[in-house]
Amino acid sequence: MRKIIVISMITLDGVLQAPGGPEEDTSGHFKYGGWTAPFGDEIGGKVIQKLMQPADYLLGRRTYEIFASYWPEHADFWPGINDGTKYVMSTTMENSDWKNTIFLKSLAEIKKLKNSEGSDIQVWGSSKLIQLLLKNDLVDELWLKIYPLTLGEGKKLFTEGTSPATFTLTESVVTSSGVIIANYKRAGEVKTGTIGA
Repeated sequence: MRKIIVISMITLDGVLQAPGGPEEDTSGHFKYGGWTAPFGDEIGGKVIQKLMQPADYLLGRRTYEIFASYWPEHADFWPGINDGTKYVMSTTMENSDWKNTIFLKSLAEIKKLKNSEGSDIQVWGSSKLIQLLLKNDLVDELWLKIYPLTLGEGKKLFTEGTSPATFTLTESVVTSSGVIIANYKRAGEVKTGTIGA
């Protein structure tokens, strides 16, 4: 069985839309694209380089289109992105010129992929896809870069419908600009109790 690892840059209020630049994703009249830029530093850069090691990828259609228009010509910055298999959840796309792309049409196909043999699968961006995975308890790890700002609008990582679950913090670091980078691994069911009892 393969692990599905969600890698996401989020604000304190959970927004993950367009972290990389003003034109990345302006849907919904989003005007804060590139909100991560002022927070870059060496510590955060090292973690991102670690996460950008060769892997297979599971992407939503919009994120895939953004990636496919940029990364084939910039693989020197992300070694392995062209060689890794890109699994794309889309009911409208069926082919692409970007090599090693496979299109998936349903949740059942994602489950079949997760239960197959192979390397771990990284999910970048892809807010709707992540919400589908969380709703169906298919996320094994979360790598979150939590930035010290709120935006009040935009696509969010967590929405209604997320399956109740607990996670264990396995690694964390705080950058010089106040970004918290944390790795959470799926730990089990939610337990409740009374504080002080």
